[in-house]
Amino acid sequence: MHKTLLLGTVVVSAWAGLVTPASTKELPLTENMPISEFQNRTEDVKGYDFDAPPEGLFRSITTAESFEEEIGHLRAHEIVPVRPTDQFPPDIPIIFIVFALHQHYQGFNIFGRCFPEAVPGLSRETLISEDVVHIALEDNSGYLALRSPAGGWRPGRYKVEIHVGEQVNELSLMGTMRFTIVDVSP
Repeated sequence: MHKTLLLGTVVVSAWAGLVTPASTKELPLTENMPISEFQNRTEDVKGYDFDAPPEGLFRSITTAESFEEEIGHLRAHEIVPVRPTDQFPPDIPIIFIVFALHQHYQGFNIFGRCFPEAVPGLSRETLISEDVVHIALEDNSGYLALRSPAGGWRPGRYKVEIHVGEQVNELSLMGTMRFTIVDVSP
């Protein structure tokens, strides 16, 4: 036992001799450096574009002709787009906006409000179609269904404001989706 204790003391002493104050360098201090040089640099900050498809909460979002429900790898129901596109014929009854979400910790609503952006004969402020879906805690995907207005879709470009929250207001806007109704008549 005395030999083991002596051997252990020799090993610890040898190891302690390898670690010296000279081998552990301290980082240099930088005094009086402006905060803008190392934190919150303006060239590192990317502005959020509310006139583009929403980001952040959404893993993906697209317009599509339809959707399907599949069982995902976690045995959860996943909504996936069928024939994703941003161009539709005037006689399509419903345009779907299909999305996948990042993890969230409470339920909320997602609103879609469709307005004409460049449609001859329609004011840009005219609400054409809207839908709302409640997202529960366990939901990781979903869809909005924009129904055709009376008389069908007019050819032109439409925008859909995507809002998230309990109600639509100027603070709930997350982004904007766009699609085109293409006249296919000869």
